Amino acid sequence: MEAQIESLRAEALAAITAARTAPDLAAVRLKYLGRTGAIPLLSEGMRDVPKEAKASVGKALNALRAEVTSALEAGDRALASAADEASLAEVDLTLPGIAPLRGSIHPLTQLLDRAVRIFRRMGFALADGPDIETEWHCFDALNTPPHHPARNELDTFYLPDGRLLRTHTSTVQIRTMEGQPPPVRIIAPGAAYRRDEVDATHLAQFTQMEGLYVAEAVSVAELKGTLEFFFQELFGTGTDIRFRPHFFPFTEPSFEIDIRTAALGERWMELAGCGMVDPAVFEAMCDRRRDRVYDPETVTGFAFGFGLDRLAMNLTGVPDIRMLVENDLRFLRQF
Repeated sequence: MEAQIESLRAEALAAITAARTAPDLAAVRLKYLGRTGAIPLLSEGMRDVPKEAKASVGKALNALRAEVTSALEAGDRALASAADEASLAEVDLTLPGIAPLRGSIHPLTQLLDRAVRIFRRMGFALADGPDIETEWHCFDALNTPPHHPARNELDTFYLPDGRLLRTHTSTVQIRTMEGQPPPVRIIAPGAAYRRDEVDATHLAQFTQMEGLYVAEAVSVAELKGTLEFFFQELFGTGTDIRFRPHFFPFTEPSFEIDIRTAALGERWMELAGCGMVDPAVFEAMCDRRRDRVYDPETVTGFAFGFGLDRLAMNLTGVPDIRMLVENDLRFLRQF
């Protein structure tokens, strides 16, 4: 039996050395290690080996199987390496390489950076808050009544635990006032979420920029001056700006802002909402903080907000808001 093992070892190793292709090596593997291969068949003869020789013969068979398996694996690696070398032999290392594609800053990010720079020049600081909010921060603190349409599940994304995805970044204004006394002068850019049907002018998730200024004796004149300066810096000094009376639950008085530029001709375009902070918002804040630093008899303030996505569309002439989120390089390379 031991002589058969030695003979089979020499035969198998010679066959592996002679294999020149992967199919040849696979055939050798099948011939010697397959289910009906030579080594398994030889192992069946262990039943006829005398008891006193079984240990040494079994050890020799295991060594044979391990040696053949190791040789086959080495053969696989050698063939793979040879194939790699053969494929590289055709490569001309003197040819110029392929230049990597260069990215660019997204048009929405460009607009956000411009807007932040303008507001920073006026003394506004950046503020941030969570995208997942409570009803109190999103609605109650902002004087939004329980029957308001925005609180309906058809308009707002509610989570199983009763929280929601913020519908505006006004929640950041509330959290900022919770955490610090006046004066407060912040802008809050970030994502907002609403159950809108996605079309050329609507997305279920969009980017909003909101601002808040609270101090003693803040006036409507300061509100108008701040936003007129911002939009004229953004669109050019020839931009016409008008304020129309409107209604928002959290400001009183409230205004819509329209602009008219040379590109628009005689047409006015609605762009933003704003107003003086409603005293009810300050009272809710006093109750929350358990102090009177936001007493509406002592402080006043203004707030404003607008969508950066639509603003980017107007500045760049993009006809469909969905183009801003499709990640199409043909579109993005234009900016």
